[in-house]
Amino acid sequence: MTAISPKSPIIQPKPWYSLAPLWQGGEEAVRQGLPHSQLSPAWQILLLGDGSPTRHLQLLTTEPTEVDVIDMSPIGMNLDNAPDLINALPGPRLRRQVWLRTTSGQRLAYAASWWEASHVDEYLQNRSLPIWASLARLRTELYRDVQGIYYGHSRELELAFGQLGPFWGRHYLFWHHGQPLTLIYEVFSPYLRKYLGPTNVMDGDSPK
Repeated sequence: MTAISPKSPIIQPKPWYSLAPLWQGGEEAVRQGLPHSQLSPAWQILLLGDGSPTRHLQLLTTEPTEVDVIDMSPIGMNLDNAPDLINALPGPRLRRQVWLRTTSGQRLAYAASWWEASHVDEYLQNRSLPIWASLARLRTELYRDVQGIYYGHSRELELAFGQLGPFWGRHYLFWHHGQPLTLIYEVFSPYLRKYLGPTNVMDGDSPK
């Protein structure tokens, strides 16, 4: 009699915080930029530029940017409701979620990232460091390929940031040696208006 192997368990990862978009744009919007009536120049540099957000946040606030890791979940081959670019990453995969904050505790951004599980320890040797700092220590040459931008709501992020939405976010791939290394989805707190000014010409509110 042939034994029947048990089925592999279905992985049910912890949820992550995506925006319910009121508006979203793809690679063309990222390349061309948005009207300033929709998103101010300073915010476009943060969202659409290919520089390190960790570094930008540190320059804005004059405080080191620190990381609170809130989740490291193996997701196998689950597409995880992530942007379609997750298909560019080999599996099985692991998803990481963090808050980016100042040393004094102000949350500035949320990020979810997806990695090939077998390589994550190679690139995130100290998981309490921001991704940029970890890769900079390894002298890893990278290309940040911003592919999508979002404007939308998230009740979970309203509570976490202590700020009302809508929020601006984006997703991008990190490329290394011509291969995709990680997919990252970031959302920024409206608190950053303190440093960057209004997100658009119609937004005169200051952060609460």
